[in-house]
Amino acid sequence: MTVDQAITLIQQMLYVSLLVGAPVILIAFIVGLLISIFQAATQIHEMTLTFIPKIFATVVALIIFGSWIFRKLIDFTQELLKNLIVYIS
Repeated sequence: MTVDQAITLIQQMLYVSLLVGAPVILIAFIVGLLISIFQAATQIHEMTLTFIPKIFATVVALIIFGSWIFRKLIDFTQELLKNLIVYIS
């Protein structure tokens, strides 16, 4: 495996990990931001008020995007295994 192949492989890996993690992280961020605005407006600073909706939103996001995430990971793994012989030789 040459340096260029290793760099390409690492770039693909980082891109796929960013792509599959982005929807869930983005939804958790938006829910957390909305809850923070609500807490600042009402001055209610209950710790469970932040965690429970974010956990619920994350689970819902995983249910919605789970099959898409799984498909992306399967496609990346299949492509990696196909090219494994090329990378090794």
